[in-house]
Amino acid sequence: MQHIIALSRTAVIVRHWFEIDLQDSSMEHGVRIELRELAGQARRGSESAAQLIALDRPLWRADLFDRHTDSPGSFGVAHFHPHFLGNEPCPRVWDPELKADPFRWLGEQFSRLGEGPEGEPLPVASGDAAELSQLSDVIVSVAQQFGPERCVSAKQCYELTSDARDAVQLMLTELQRPDLLDEDWVAPWRAPT
Repeated sequence: MQHIIALSRTAVIVRHWFEIDLQDSSMEHGVRIELRELAGQARRGSESAAQLIALDRPLWRADLFDRHTDSPGSFGVAHFHPHFLGNEPCPRVWDPELKADPFRWLGEQFSRLGEGPEGEPLPVASGDAAELSQLSDVIVSVAQQFGPERCVSAKQCYELTSDARDAVQLMLTELQRPDLLDEDWVAPWRAPT
């Protein structure tokens, strides 16, 4: 399940996410917030025709995650990616403010559009900047619905992330230490559809 807030040239995607660390097979989950650029599309049909909306180029991402073995809501692996290299995120950036109070941090990122003492400005289309800033409370409210403390079982986590099944199965094939994997927890993603 994904919630999408689309503006004129920019969109915010909010969802629950689950991933497996490829080095040590530890599992992480929580809310992923991603800022995307809307791809321009040719107008189609009449003046009343539905138009294509494509969420294309990733611009910024925050992952408010716990490890599967952490106390729910501790946000032990909360991090962000201030930019992307094509479709791939830059390495994780750790911010003590993010880990200490993730939803306050998230609200500030959108209300200030990332500008701060050490923050890079969010790469937002100028026409969307003021509107996105005004939506910071809405984005935080939606994000809180998908935090790691809201998902307490493998079944529940899978129900929230079943659309990402292919990504999880790819992770499972690339583990360096598959012997450390909690097979019971990943069973829903391994099951045939």
